[in-house]
Amino acid sequence: MKKIELEIVALSHSITQTHSYAVVLGESNGLRRLPIVIGGFEAQAIAVALEHMQPSRPLTHDLMKNFMNAFNVELQEIVISDLQEGIFYSKLICYTENDTVEIDSRTSDALALAVRFGCPIYTYEHILDNAGIIMEDSGGEKKSKTETAEQTVEENAHSDLHTMTLDELQTLLNEVLEHEDYIRAIAIRDEINKRK
Repeated sequence: MKKIELEIVALSHSITQTHSYAVVLGESNGLRRLPIVIGGFEAQAIAVALEHMQPSRPLTHDLMKNFMNAFNVELQEIVISDLQEGIFYSKLICYTENDTVEIDSRTSDALALAVRFGCPIYTYEHILDNAGIIMEDSGGEKKSKTETAEQTVEENAHSDLHTMTLDELQTLLNEVLEHEDYIRAIAIRDEINKRK
């Protein structure tokens, strides 16, 4: 089967499932999007790597990367290989000097590792056909009701930050970093940077 390359185009709160997030993968050189619901910890792990943040102690996926590097195991790619009853299945394709190994993985963990290793993300046509969303090519992208609602929730969260002073934002940033809420920290940091 021909593999289709994907890239992470968005990470946001999921309004369809409480305490969950959605990572949206976009087809490279294409219009299709593949939204995947993931947990809060996994969303945080992906966000930390995407934003090149350095937590005070290694997160689980950082530990995994360090472990693989220590034993000369290279993560070559991840493949979202199957979709059964709404659950995505993924494989880590790892290389060593002597062997190539496929390791079963939750898709959220595979994505968190892919961001850390900078390796490509692939899937197959039948998965995009079953779970993908097609975007319009013109400047006005067609958005699903879920995407529009998620954007509204995100805008409301950011509008609260607009009313705070720089000192209040800095204090809040320090508090959320202490609690390791990196997704909220990114929004606060972006608001502080906008004002500088």
